[in-house]
Amino acid sequence: MASQGGKEPVSAMPAGQAVRPADVKTVTTALDVLQGEGPKGGLARLLPFLGPAFVAAVAYVDPGNFATNIQSGARYGYLLLWVIVASNLMAMLVQALSAKLGIATGRNLAELCRDHLPRPVVWGMWVLMEGVAMATDLAEFLGAALGFQLLFGIPLIWGAVLTAIATFGILALERYGFRPLEAVISALLGVVAAAYVIETILDRPDWGRIAYHAVVPAFAGTDSVLLAAGILGATVMPHVVFLHSGLTQGRVVTQRPDLMKRLFRFELVDVITAMGTAGLVNAAMLIMAAATFHREGLVGVGSIEEAHETLAPLLGPASSWVFAVSLLASGLSSSIVGTMSGQVIMQGFLHWHIPVWVRRVVTMAPSFVVILMGLDPTYTLVLSQVVLSFGLPFAIVPLVWFTARKDIMGPLVNGRLTTFAAGVVAALIVSLNVYLLYRTLSGG
Repeated sequence: MASQGGKEPVSAMPAGQAVRPADVKTVTTALDVLQGEGPKGGLARLLPFLGPAFVAAVAYVDPGNFATNIQSGARYGYLLLWVIVASNLMAMLVQALSAKLGIATGRNLAELCRDHLPRPVVWGMWVLMEGVAMATDLAEFLGAALGFQLLFGIPLIWGAVLTAIATFGILALERYGFRPLEAVISALLGVVAAAYVIETILDRPDWGRIAYHAVVPAFAGTDSVLLAAGILGATVMPHVVFLHSGLTQGRVVTQRPDLMKRLFRFELVDVITAMGTAGLVNAAMLIMAAATFHREGLVGVGSIEEAHETLAPLLGPASSWVFAVSLLASGLSSSIVGTMSGQVIMQGFLHWHIPVWVRRVVTMAPSFVVILMGLDPTYTLVLSQVVLSFGLPFAIVPLVWFTARKDIMGPLVNGRLTTFAAGVVAALIVSLNVYLLYRTLSGG
Protein backbone atom coordinates (compact mmCIF):
# COMPACT_ATOMS: atom_id res chain seq x y z
CA MET A 1 0.00 0.00 0.00
CA ALA A 2 1.10 3.63 -0.34
CA SER A 3 3.09 5.05 2.53
CA GLN A 4 2.21 8.26 4.33
CA GLY A 5 2.33 11.32 2.12
CA GLY A 6 1.12 9.35 -0.89
CA LYS A 7 4.59 8.05 -1.86
CA GLU A 8 4.95 4.37 -2.69
CA PRO A 9 7.76 2.53 -0.87
CA VAL A 10 10.68 1.18 -2.89
CA SER A 11 9.94 -2.47 -3.57
CA ALA A 12 12.01 -5.50 -2.72
CA MET A 13 13.45 -7.46 -5.61
CA PRO A 14 12.22 -10.93 -6.60
CA ALA A 15 12.97 -13.89 -4.37
CA GLY A 16 16.63 -14.87 -4.30
CA GLN A 17 17.89 -11.43 -5.41
CA ALA A 18 19.46 -8.80 -3.21
CA VAL A 19 18.60 -5.13 -3.61
CA ARG A 20 21.56 -3.41 -5.31
CA PRO A 21 22.05 0.37 -5.36
CA ALA A 22 21.55 0.49 -9.13
CA ASP A 23 18.29 -1.45 -8.74
CA VAL A 24 17.01 0.87 -6.02
CA LYS A 25 17.77 3.90 -8.19
CA THR A 26 15.87 2.41 -11.15
CA VAL A 27 12.87 1.39 -9.04
CA THR A 28 12.76 4.74 -7.23
CA THR A 29 12.82 6.65 -10.52
CA ALA A 30 10.08 4.40 -11.92
CA LEU A 31 7.86 5.03 -8.88
CA ASP A 32 8.45 8.77 -9.16
CA VAL A 33 7.40 8.68 -12.81
CA LEU A 34 4.27 6.67 -11.99
CA GLN A 35 3.30 9.30 -9.42
CA GLY A 36 3.84 12.21 -11.80
CA GLU A 37 7.29 13.18 -10.55
CA GLY A 38 10.85 12.44 -11.68
CA PRO A 39 12.25 13.06 -15.19
CA LYS A 40 10.09 15.10 -17.54
CA GLY A 41 11.63 14.03 -20.87
CA GLY A 42 9.88 11.27 -22.80
CA LEU A 43 12.85 8.88 -23.08
CA ALA A 44 14.09 9.60 -19.57
CA ARG A 45 10.64 8.76 -18.19
CA LEU A 46 10.48 5.54 -20.20
CA LEU A 47 13.99 4.17 -19.52
CA PRO A 48 13.33 2.81 -15.97
CA PHE A 49 10.62 0.55 -17.38
CA LEU A 50 12.54 -0.82 -20.37
CA GLY A 51 14.37 -4.13 -20.07
CA PRO A 52 12.24 -7.15 -19.18
CA ALA A 53 10.68 -7.50 -22.64
CA PHE A 54 14.08 -7.08 -24.33
CA VAL A 55 15.38 -10.01 -22.28
CA ALA A 56 12.37 -12.11 -23.30
CA ALA A 57 12.64 -10.98 -26.94
CA VAL A 58 16.05 -12.62 -27.27
CA ALA A 59 14.32 -16.01 -27.41
CA TYR A 60 12.57 -14.91 -30.61
CA VAL A 61 15.86 -14.44 -32.46
CA ASP A 62 17.69 -17.51 -31.19
CA PRO A 63 19.66 -19.85 -33.50
CA GLY A 64 16.52 -21.90 -34.13
CA ASN A 65 14.96 -18.91 -35.89
CA PHE A 66 17.97 -18.63 -38.18
CA ALA A 67 17.43 -22.02 -39.81
CA THR A 68 13.64 -21.67 -40.11
CA ASN A 69 13.69 -18.18 -41.60
CA ILE A 70 16.57 -18.93 -43.95
CA GLN A 71 14.84 -22.05 -45.24
CA SER A 72 11.58 -20.13 -45.77
CA GLY A 73 13.24 -17.31 -47.68
CA ALA A 74 15.45 -19.56 -49.79
CA ARG A 75 12.61 -21.86 -50.83
CA TYR A 76 9.69 -19.43 -51.25
CA GLY A 77 11.22 -15.97 -51.46
CA TYR A 78 9.10 -13.29 -49.73
CA LEU A 79 5.93 -15.41 -49.83
CA LEU A 80 5.79 -16.31 -46.12
CA LEU A 81 6.77 -12.90 -44.77
CA TRP A 82 3.19 -12.37 -43.59
CA VAL A 83 3.56 -15.39 -41.29
CA ILE A 84 6.38 -13.65 -39.44
CA VAL A 85 4.22 -10.52 -39.08
CA ALA A 86 1.29 -12.55 -37.71
CA SER A 87 3.58 -14.55 -35.42
CA ASN A 88 5.06 -11.38 -33.98
CA LEU A 89 1.63 -9.93 -33.18
CA MET A 90 0.77 -13.14 -31.32
CA ALA A 91 4.07 -12.96 -29.44
CA MET A 92 3.31 -9.40 -28.36
CA LEU A 93 -0.04 -10.47 -26.91
CA VAL A 94 1.36 -13.46 -25.03
CA GLN A 95 4.32 -11.54 -23.60
CA ALA A 96 2.10 -8.62 -22.62
CA LEU A 97 -0.09 -11.03 -20.63
CA SER A 98 2.99 -12.53 -18.97
CA ALA A 99 4.30 -9.10 -17.98
CA LYS A 100 0.85 -8.12 -16.69
CA LEU A 101 0.62 -11.26 -14.58
CA GLY A 102 3.84 -10.39 -12.75
CA ILE A 103 2.78 -6.79 -12.19
CA ALA A 104 -0.72 -7.61 -10.92
CA THR A 105 0.15 -10.49 -8.61
CA GLY A 106 3.78 -9.98 -7.59
CA ARG A 107 4.25 -13.63 -8.49
CA ASN A 108 5.49 -15.41 -11.58
CA LEU A 109 3.57 -17.95 -13.63
CA ALA A 110 5.34 -20.95 -12.07
CA GLU A 111 4.51 -19.73 -8.54
CA LEU A 112 0.85 -19.31 -9.43
CA CYS A 113 0.79 -22.82 -10.88
CA ARG A 114 2.24 -24.09 -7.59
CA ASP A 115 -0.42 -22.21 -5.62
CA HIS A 116 -3.48 -23.22 -7.69
CA LEU A 117 -2.76 -26.67 -9.15
CA PRO A 118 -2.57 -30.13 -7.52
CA ARG A 119 0.87 -31.11 -6.24
CA PRO A 120 1.39 -34.03 -8.70
CA VAL A 121 0.58 -31.69 -11.60
CA VAL A 122 3.05 -29.12 -10.28
CA TRP A 123 5.84 -31.69 -10.08
CA GLY A 124 5.04 -32.96 -13.55
CA MET A 125 5.03 -29.43 -14.97
CA TRP A 126 8.35 -28.67 -13.29
CA VAL A 127 10.00 -31.74 -14.81
CA LEU A 128 8.59 -30.90 -18.23
CA MET A 129 9.58 -27.23 -18.06
CA GLU A 130 13.08 -28.05 -16.87
CA GLY A 131 13.35 -30.32 -19.91
CA VAL A 132 12.10 -27.49 -22.11
CA ALA A 133 14.63 -25.04 -20.65
CA MET A 134 17.50 -27.50 -21.10
CA ALA A 135 16.45 -28.44 -24.63
CA THR A 136 16.24 -24.77 -25.57
CA ASP A 137 19.59 -24.08 -23.98
CA LEU A 138 21.10 -26.97 -25.94
CA ALA A 139 20.14 -25.38 -29.27
CA GLU A 140 21.21 -21.91 -28.16
CA PHE A 141 24.54 -23.06 -26.73
CA LEU A 142 25.28 -24.97 -29.92
CA GLY A 143 24.33 -21.90 -31.95
CA ALA A 144 26.86 -19.75 -30.11
CA ALA A 145 29.55 -22.44 -30.45
CA LEU A 146 28.79 -22.64 -34.17
CA GLY A 147 29.09 -18.85 -34.35
CA PHE A 148 32.60 -19.02 -32.88
CA GLN A 149 33.48 -21.79 -35.32
CA LEU A 150 32.22 -19.88 -38.36
CA LEU A 151 33.86 -16.65 -37.20
CA PHE A 152 37.31 -17.96 -36.29
CA GLY A 153 37.51 -21.29 -38.11
CA ILE A 154 38.08 -23.24 -34.90
CA PRO A 155 36.75 -26.73 -34.03
CA LEU A 156 33.22 -26.77 -32.63
CA ILE A 157 34.41 -28.08 -29.24
CA TRP A 158 36.61 -25.01 -28.75
CA GLY A 159 33.70 -22.84 -29.79
CA ALA A 160 31.73 -24.50 -26.99
CA VAL A 161 34.53 -23.76 -24.49
CA LEU A 162 34.55 -20.08 -25.51
CA THR A 163 30.76 -19.99 -25.24
CA ALA A 164 30.93 -21.38 -21.70
CA ILE A 165 33.51 -18.77 -20.65
CA ALA A 166 31.54 -15.93 -22.22
CA THR A 167 28.21 -16.92 -20.67
CA PHE A 168 29.78 -17.35 -17.21
CA GLY A 169 31.26 -13.87 -17.53
CA ILE A 170 27.98 -12.27 -18.58
CA LEU A 171 25.94 -14.07 -15.92
CA ALA A 172 28.40 -12.81 -13.29
CA LEU A 173 27.04 -9.32 -13.93
CA GLU A 174 23.92 -10.34 -12.00
CA ARG A 175 25.76 -9.61 -8.76
CA TYR A 176 25.66 -5.91 -9.67
CA GLY A 177 21.88 -5.90 -10.15
CA PHE A 178 19.43 -6.50 -12.97
CA ARG A 179 20.36 -3.39 -14.96
CA PRO A 180 23.88 -4.41 -16.15
CA LEU A 181 22.67 -7.86 -17.20
CA GLU A 182 19.69 -6.40 -19.04
CA ALA A 183 22.00 -3.90 -20.75
CA VAL A 184 24.35 -6.60 -22.05
CA ILE A 185 21.52 -8.82 -23.28
CA SER A 186 19.83 -5.86 -24.98
CA ALA A 187 23.16 -4.90 -26.55
CA LEU A 188 23.57 -8.41 -27.96
CA LEU A 189 20.06 -8.18 -29.38
CA GLY A 190 21.14 -4.88 -30.88
CA VAL A 191 24.15 -6.56 -32.49
CA VAL A 192 21.89 -9.11 -34.17
CA ALA A 193 19.57 -6.34 -35.36
CA ALA A 194 22.48 -4.22 -36.67
CA ALA A 195 23.96 -7.22 -38.46
CA TYR A 196 20.75 -7.79 -40.36
CA VAL A 197 20.41 -4.11 -41.21
CA ILE A 198 23.81 -4.47 -42.90
CA GLU A 199 22.78 -7.73 -44.58
CA THR A 200 19.58 -6.13 -45.86
CA ILE A 201 21.49 -3.19 -47.34
CA LEU A 202 23.89 -5.59 -49.06
CA ASP A 203 20.98 -7.71 -50.35
CA ARG A 204 19.19 -4.85 -52.18
CA PRO A 205 15.79 -6.56 -51.80
CA ASP A 206 12.59 -5.80 -53.69
CA TRP A 207 10.78 -3.48 -51.26
CA GLY A 208 7.57 -3.50 -53.25
CA ARG A 209 7.23 -7.26 -52.99
CA ILE A 210 8.22 -7.11 -49.33
CA ALA A 211 5.39 -4.66 -48.56
CA TYR A 212 2.90 -6.82 -50.46
CA HIS A 213 3.83 -10.17 -48.89
CA ALA A 214 4.01 -8.67 -45.40
CA VAL A 215 0.23 -8.16 -45.38
CA VAL A 216 -1.21 -10.53 -48.00
CA PRO A 217 -1.51 -14.19 -46.87
CA ALA A 218 -0.52 -16.71 -49.54
CA PHE A 219 0.81 -20.24 -49.92
CA ALA A 220 2.47 -22.25 -52.67
CA GLY A 221 1.49 -25.84 -52.04
CA THR A 222 1.46 -28.18 -49.05
CA ASP A 223 5.13 -27.74 -48.18
CA SER A 224 4.71 -23.98 -47.81
CA VAL A 225 1.77 -24.54 -45.46
CA LEU A 226 3.88 -26.84 -43.30
CA LEU A 227 6.74 -24.38 -43.26
CA ALA A 228 4.38 -21.56 -42.32
CA ALA A 229 3.00 -23.70 -39.52
CA GLY A 230 6.55 -24.29 -38.36
CA ILE A 231 7.24 -20.54 -38.21
CA LEU A 232 3.98 -19.79 -36.41
CA GLY A 233 3.98 -22.81 -34.12
CA ALA A 234 7.50 -22.12 -32.83
CA THR A 235 6.87 -18.42 -32.20
CA VAL A 236 6.18 -18.54 -28.47
CA MET A 237 8.90 -20.15 -26.39
CA PRO A 238 7.37 -21.63 -23.21
CA HIS A 239 10.39 -20.86 -21.02
CA VAL A 240 10.25 -17.08 -21.69
CA VAL A 241 6.53 -16.99 -20.89
CA PHE A 242 7.54 -18.05 -17.38
CA LEU A 243 10.60 -15.79 -17.37
CA HIS A 244 8.84 -12.56 -18.37
CA SER A 245 6.39 -12.81 -15.47
CA GLY A 246 9.38 -13.34 -13.18
CA LEU A 247 11.16 -10.27 -14.52
CA THR A 248 8.20 -7.97 -13.80
CA GLN A 249 6.92 -9.52 -10.56
CA GLY A 250 9.09 -7.49 -8.19
CA ARG A 251 10.70 -4.86 -10.37
CA VAL A 252 8.25 -2.11 -9.43
CA VAL A 253 5.62 -2.96 -6.80
CA THR A 254 2.48 -0.95 -6.14
CA GLN A 255 -0.92 -1.82 -4.73
CA ARG A 256 -2.71 1.26 -6.04
CA PRO A 257 -4.98 0.33 -8.99
CA ASP A 258 -4.30 3.57 -10.86
CA LEU A 259 -0.52 3.13 -10.59
CA MET A 260 -0.73 -0.55 -11.56
CA LYS A 261 -2.59 0.37 -14.75
CA ARG A 262 -0.10 3.13 -15.52
CA LEU A 263 2.79 0.73 -14.88
CA PHE A 264 1.29 -1.80 -17.27
CA ARG A 265 1.00 0.87 -19.97
CA PHE A 266 4.73 1.54 -19.65
CA GLU A 267 5.45 -2.17 -19.83
CA LEU A 268 3.32 -2.39 -22.98
CA VAL A 269 5.72 0.08 -24.59
CA ASP A 270 8.58 -2.19 -23.52
CA VAL A 271 6.84 -5.22 -25.04
CA ILE A 272 5.92 -3.52 -28.32
CA THR A 273 9.41 -2.05 -28.76
CA ALA A 274 11.28 -5.25 -27.90
CA MET A 275 9.01 -7.65 -29.77
CA GLY A 276 8.85 -5.28 -32.71
CA THR A 277 12.65 -5.34 -32.87
CA ALA A 278 12.68 -9.13 -32.73
CA GLY A 279 10.02 -9.28 -35.45
CA LEU A 280 12.03 -7.00 -37.74
CA VAL A 281 15.12 -9.17 -37.22
CA ASN A 282 13.18 -12.30 -38.13
CA ALA A 283 11.76 -10.56 -41.19
CA ALA A 284 15.27 -9.44 -42.15
CA MET A 285 16.50 -13.05 -41.94
CA LEU A 286 13.83 -14.18 -44.38
CA ILE A 287 14.40 -11.16 -46.63
CA MET A 288 18.14 -11.86 -46.73
CA ALA A 289 17.54 -15.46 -47.77
CA ALA A 290 14.94 -14.44 -50.37
CA ALA A 291 17.07 -11.65 -51.86
CA THR A 292 20.19 -13.81 -52.11
CA PHE A 293 19.51 -17.56 -52.22
CA HIS A 294 16.03 -17.60 -53.78
CA ARG A 295 16.92 -14.93 -56.33
CA GLU A 296 19.95 -17.00 -57.41
CA GLY A 297 17.93 -20.22 -57.57
CA LEU A 298 19.57 -21.70 -54.45
CA VAL A 299 16.27 -22.96 -53.02
CA GLY A 300 17.85 -25.90 -51.21
CA VAL A 301 19.77 -23.83 -48.64
CA GLY A 302 18.37 -24.95 -45.29
CA SER A 303 21.14 -25.09 -42.69
CA ILE A 304 23.08 -22.36 -40.93
CA GLU A 305 26.41 -23.68 -42.24
CA GLU A 306 25.17 -23.69 -45.84
CA ALA A 307 23.89 -20.14 -45.51
CA HIS A 308 27.23 -18.94 -44.17
CA GLU A 309 29.21 -20.67 -46.91
CA THR A 310 26.95 -19.42 -49.69
CA LEU A 311 26.75 -15.76 -48.64
CA ALA A 312 30.39 -14.89 -49.39
CA PRO A 313 30.29 -15.78 -53.12
CA LEU A 314 26.98 -13.94 -53.52
CA LEU A 315 27.52 -10.79 -51.44
CA GLY A 316 31.22 -10.76 -50.59
CA PRO A 317 33.31 -11.87 -47.56
CA ALA A 318 31.89 -9.15 -45.30
CA SER A 319 28.40 -10.61 -45.53
CA SER A 320 29.38 -14.04 -44.20
CA TRP A 321 31.40 -12.40 -41.41
CA VAL A 322 28.40 -10.27 -40.39
CA PHE A 323 26.20 -13.38 -40.48
CA ALA A 324 28.58 -15.25 -38.13
CA VAL A 325 28.69 -12.31 -35.72
CA SER A 326 24.88 -12.17 -35.59
CA LEU A 327 24.69 -15.91 -34.92
CA LEU A 328 27.24 -15.63 -32.12
CA ALA A 329 25.41 -12.73 -30.47
CA SER A 330 22.11 -14.59 -30.82
CA GLY A 331 23.48 -17.78 -29.31
CA LEU A 332 25.18 -16.07 -26.36
CA SER A 333 22.21 -13.90 -25.42
CA SER A 334 19.59 -16.62 -25.80
CA SER A 335 21.71 -19.10 -23.84
CA ILE A 336 21.89 -16.65 -20.94
CA VAL A 337 18.13 -16.11 -21.10
CA GLY A 338 17.64 -19.89 -21.05
CA THR A 339 19.64 -20.13 -17.83
CA MET A 340 17.63 -17.30 -16.25
CA SER A 341 14.40 -19.04 -17.27
CA GLY A 342 15.51 -22.25 -15.60
CA GLN A 343 16.11 -20.34 -12.37
CA VAL A 344 12.60 -18.86 -12.42
CA ILE A 345 11.04 -22.24 -13.23
CA MET A 346 12.77 -24.07 -10.37
CA GLN A 347 12.18 -21.30 -7.84
CA GLY A 348 8.55 -20.94 -8.88
CA PHE A 349 7.42 -24.55 -9.02
CA LEU A 350 9.47 -25.93 -6.10
CA HIS A 351 10.65 -22.89 -4.15
CA TRP A 352 14.21 -24.12 -4.63
CA HIS A 353 17.07 -21.83 -5.52
CA ILE A 354 20.50 -22.97 -6.72
CA PRO A 355 23.51 -20.83 -7.68
CA VAL A 356 23.31 -19.72 -11.29
CA TRP A 357 26.76 -21.13 -12.08
CA VAL A 358 25.60 -24.61 -11.00
CA ARG A 359 22.65 -24.40 -13.38
CA ARG A 360 24.94 -23.14 -16.15
CA VAL A 361 27.24 -26.16 -15.69
CA VAL A 362 24.33 -28.62 -15.70
CA THR A 363 22.55 -27.14 -18.72
CA MET A 364 25.64 -26.82 -20.90
CA ALA A 365 26.78 -30.41 -20.24
CA PRO A 366 24.42 -31.92 -22.89
CA SER A 367 25.89 -29.56 -25.49
CA PHE A 368 29.39 -30.85 -24.88
CA VAL A 369 28.07 -34.42 -25.10
CA VAL A 370 26.42 -33.68 -28.47
CA ILE A 371 29.60 -32.09 -29.82
CA LEU A 372 31.90 -34.85 -28.58
CA MET A 373 29.58 -37.48 -30.09
CA GLY A 374 29.81 -35.68 -33.43
CA LEU A 375 26.04 -35.21 -33.82
CA ASP A 376 24.77 -32.77 -36.44
CA PRO A 377 24.00 -29.40 -34.73
CA THR A 378 21.09 -28.64 -37.08
CA TYR A 379 19.48 -32.05 -36.44
CA THR A 380 19.94 -31.59 -32.69
CA LEU A 381 18.23 -28.21 -32.97
CA VAL A 382 15.23 -29.87 -34.66
CA LEU A 383 14.95 -32.40 -31.84
CA SER A 384 15.00 -29.59 -29.28
CA GLN A 385 11.99 -28.03 -31.03
CA VAL A 386 10.06 -31.28 -30.49
CA VAL A 387 10.63 -30.95 -26.74
CA LEU A 388 9.42 -27.35 -26.90
CA SER A 389 6.20 -28.54 -28.52
CA PHE A 390 5.49 -30.77 -25.53
CA GLY A 391 5.87 -27.87 -23.11
CA LEU A 392 4.02 -25.09 -24.88
CA PRO A 393 0.42 -25.89 -23.75
CA PHE A 394 1.57 -25.99 -20.12
CA ALA A 395 2.73 -22.37 -20.38
CA ILE A 396 0.10 -20.67 -22.52
CA VAL A 397 -3.09 -22.28 -21.16
CA PRO A 398 -2.36 -21.42 -17.49
CA LEU A 399 -1.31 -17.90 -18.55
CA VAL A 400 -4.65 -17.22 -20.25
CA TRP A 401 -6.58 -18.85 -17.39
CA PHE A 402 -4.87 -16.85 -14.63
CA THR A 403 -4.99 -13.48 -16.41
CA ALA A 404 -8.75 -13.91 -16.99
CA ARG A 405 -9.46 -14.37 -13.25
CA LYS A 406 -10.53 -11.27 -11.33
CA ASP A 407 -9.59 -12.83 -7.97
CA ILE A 408 -5.97 -13.18 -9.15
CA MET A 409 -5.47 -10.13 -11.38
CA GLY A 410 -7.55 -7.52 -9.58
CA PRO A 411 -7.71 -4.27 -11.60
CA LEU A 412 -5.52 -5.73 -14.37
CA VAL A 413 -7.84 -8.64 -15.19
CA ASN A 414 -8.27 -9.26 -18.91
CA GLY A 415 -11.24 -7.75 -20.67
CA ARG A 416 -13.52 -10.14 -22.54
CA LEU A 417 -12.02 -9.20 -25.90
CA THR A 418 -8.48 -9.74 -24.61
CA THR A 419 -9.40 -13.13 -23.16
CA PHE A 420 -11.09 -14.15 -26.41
CA ALA A 421 -8.10 -13.06 -28.50
CA ALA A 422 -5.67 -14.78 -26.13
CA GLY A 423 -7.77 -17.94 -26.18
CA VAL A 424 -7.80 -18.02 -29.99
CA VAL A 425 -4.03 -17.44 -30.13
CA ALA A 426 -3.42 -20.13 -27.51
CA ALA A 427 -5.62 -22.64 -29.34
CA LEU A 428 -3.95 -21.88 -32.66
CA ILE A 429 -0.39 -22.11 -31.38
CA VAL A 430 -1.04 -25.26 -29.35
CA SER A 431 -2.85 -26.93 -32.28
CA LEU A 432 -0.01 -26.12 -34.67
CA ASN A 433 2.59 -27.44 -32.27
CA VAL A 434 0.65 -30.67 -31.73
CA TYR A 435 0.33 -31.07 -35.50
CA LEU A 436 4.01 -30.38 -36.11
CA LEU A 437 4.93 -32.75 -33.32
CA TYR A 438 2.84 -35.46 -34.96
CA ARG A 439 4.43 -34.79 -38.35
CA THR A 440 7.92 -34.90 -36.84
CA LEU A 441 7.41 -38.10 -34.87
CA SER A 442 5.58 -39.85 -37.72
CA GLY A 443 8.26 -38.87 -40.23
CA GLY A 444 5.67 -37.12 -42.39
